[in-house]
Amino acid sequence: MEITAKEIAAFRTKTGLPMMEVKAALIEADGNEEKAIEILRKKGLAKSEKRADRATANGLIDSYVHAGRIGVLTEVLCETDFVAKNDDFKNFAHEISLQIVATAPKYLKSDEIPLEEIEAEKKIYQELVKESGKPENIISKIVDGKVETYFAQVCLLNQAYFRDPKMTVSDLLNEFTAKTGEKIVISRFVRFDLAC
Repeated sequence: MEITAKEIAAFRTKTGLPMMEVKAALIEADGNEEKAIEILRKKGLAKSEKRADRATANGLIDSYVHAGRIGVLTEVLCETDFVAKNDDFKNFAHEISLQIVATAPKYLKSDEIPLEEIEAEKKIYQELVKESGKPENIISKIVDGKVETYFAQVCLLNQAYFRDPKMTVSDLLNEFTAKTGEKIVISRFVRFDLAC
């Protein structure tokens, strides 16, 4: 299938990625944009892994207050001052703040959860599953699935992105990392809630 320059330009505008990467993904996906986006996401993830050792000495702190009752400060880091001052970077940081307001994560990622908390959750799930009468040989699989669901509730990077539940915040981060070509890190956040 031949991909036209017009299709490549439109898809490039949509994704914000370099022309050659967009063209290659469209060709590999036989012109199917959804498949091409999936290909680009996978490549973006591979590229972000290569960037893992790079220093992130720049960035910004985004703040958001919702209805005077919930406030969030989010620190997002990148490699260069050029990217940190970019409107796309500022918008990305703000989207993360909005996510935190909307979903109230307790942790950034699952390895920050204290082991005691994970063990307590597992114990609760094991008791519930045993009470439901499930066979012994599948209890551990069910419990593992429930623990993953728990991570998706309390860990920012594991959560479904509030604007597109088909992707996680981690997917969003990888996509943005691929778009900027730099290592991007959501380093920390704090959420204040008057209702709590």
